Amino acid sequence: MKNKATISINGEEVDLQLTSKEFSTGSVGFYGQGKASFGDDDKRYQISVLVVEIGSKNKSKKKKAD
Repeated sequence: MKNKATISINGEEVDLQLTSKEFSTGSVGFYGQGKASFGDDDKRYQISVLVVEIGSKNKSKKKKAD
């Protein structure tokens, strides 16, 4: 199953693919990025999304201790 996030800015939507990630802090979650144009002047923007499981840093510490 692919994970995705849909970002809506001023009514325009952008779909981003999310990749599983273990962050350097030990937390786990997902990360995604992309580029999109918005508005009448079509300025380009870079978009980044972090989705972090709350409390996952403590879970990863316990796994390493075992």
